[in-house]
Amino acid sequence: MDREVMEFDVVIVGGGPAGLSAAIRLKQLAAENNSEISVSVLEKGAEIGAHILSGAVIDPKALYELFPDYKDRGAPLTTPVSENHHWFLSEKSKTAFPHFLMPPLMSNKGAYTLSLGNFCRWLAEQAEALGVEIYPGFAGAEVLYDKSGGVKGVAMGDMGVAKDGSHKEGFMRGLALLAKYTLFAEGVRGSLSKSLIEKFSLDKGCEPQTYGLGLKELWDVPKESHTPGKVIHTQGWPLDNETTGGGFIYFQENNQVSIGFVVALDYANPYLSPFHEFQRYKNHPAIRPILEGGRRVSSGARAINEGGLQSIPKLVFPGGALIGCSAGFVNVPRIKGSHNAMKTGMLGAEAAFKAISEGRRGDELTSYPKAFKASWAYTDLKKVRNVRPALNKFGARFGTLYGGLDMWLNSLGLGFLLPWTFAHQKDHEATKKAAESKPIDYPKPDGVISFDRLSSVFISNTNHEADQPNHLHLKDPKVAIDINLKDYAAPEQRYCPAGVYEIIDDGKAGPRLQINAQNCVHCKTCDIKDMTQNINWTVPEGGGGPNYPNM
Repeated sequence: MDREVMEFDVVIVGGGPAGLSAAIRLKQLAAENNSEISVSVLEKGAEIGAHILSGAVIDPKALYELFPDYKDRGAPLTTPVSENHHWFLSEKSKTAFPHFLMPPLMSNKGAYTLSLGNFCRWLAEQAEALGVEIYPGFAGAEVLYDKSGGVKGVAMGDMGVAKDGSHKEGFMRGLALLAKYTLFAEGVRGSLSKSLIEKFSLDKGCEPQTYGLGLKELWDVPKESHTPGKVIHTQGWPLDNETTGGGFIYFQENNQVSIGFVVALDYANPYLSPFHEFQRYKNHPAIRPILEGGRRVSSGARAINEGGLQSIPKLVFPGGALIGCSAGFVNVPRIKGSHNAMKTGMLGAEAAFKAISEGRRGDELTSYPKAFKASWAYTDLKKVRNVRPALNKFGARFGTLYGGLDMWLNSLGLGFLLPWTFAHQKDHEATKKAAESKPIDYPKPDGVISFDRLSSVFISNTNHEADQPNHLHLKDPKVAIDINLKDYAAPEQRYCPAGVYEIIDDGKAGPRLQINAQNCVHCKTCDIKDMTQNINWTVPEGGGGPNYPNM
């Protein structure tokens, strides 16, 4: 069936900080140059912000460049960081690291605690006021190519397809959105971005991207337990010295606390469950009192780029570019990426506008990677490029010491004394076999501070149309049993924070892998961590997935 076609100057896939900043910048440039440019933003979430999950403490540097008057415009940056704390946890105690000894690169001065989802909703209002067309609830499901092999746009996913592939009543073929240039801002491990990286070998010559799984809950806490703007980061327990990760606690407005835990996905033990590590973390004697008397109001999970500068792929290809977390611009030690996502979105927009103004289309936006390399975003990442891989190379304790030294030298302008760049290992290759690993006995949730996965999925407002094709594809179903279960004790049952994967054995046909796709919170962990790369995450029907409020 033929698709209906809509044509734009620029199509942007993804309504997060990068995509919306790119859309706004394109319209700003058009206004500054007394010209017209048509821009559309495609967002798979039911609304802008529905799939946005971050800590979040935001550095407003890029926002100030985009909107110097952002405060007058009512940007939801109302809670400046007031206190900074860094704790090292043992099982029963904490050691506070004096903030004045922290490298200046770790400073949160001038930053704000906020809901990144609400911030994106505000950005969307600014974009629409400038004439950007935003289409929430429609997933970018396919890259469209021209005869020469360049990108000419994307196709929305079809709506109203049954599990068996038949067309239900109300079936609607996904529209084709064609553009002179297409910017991909899908976030971490986006399905279209992944296919583009493979097709154009964009990762040739760079280190593999590595990831962490970030789990987050939002709590209403008693007023007497709340200090607006207080920021706490932790390292150590419950993770061992060989497993990288840590916690964060951000005191936001309206007596809300954002608490989360990140586990690097290069962990070795297949019995480890990031979700259950988070539940243990909340019961630490220094953490539990912050939450006691409070109420959990939302929960979610999302993969995070951790590769840093050396893992950024080539950013451009014929007809388009990668911006934001589609390429991976997170500053890992700062646990911040929104400022770099916004900046790269703006740089990509400037390159696209220049090309269109020159009458070009469908070629490579070569000025974009050049502008990135000359920007503060590049400098931001270059200074911390060795911090995350040092944790893997030297272990959590000595890696932290090395990272601190590295950042101090860079802060003092002595980074030339450490000119090397450490390498990365692919996350899925780090997993050891079950026979070489020790099972972990996690405590049962108490329903007060710690919870189970299904109740957490429930308050993430996750929903998918039940009668639709499975968006989680196994390249070979036999691998799940013959390799994953046999050799690794089926770690997909544990690394998935939403209980999507289950081994079912009814005693008749033998064990099988059951995929509960309706639970999927779109974190992409399965696509990243599966040892044989047998799982391929694709977009479900538009509008499906979590619907995060205030996250």
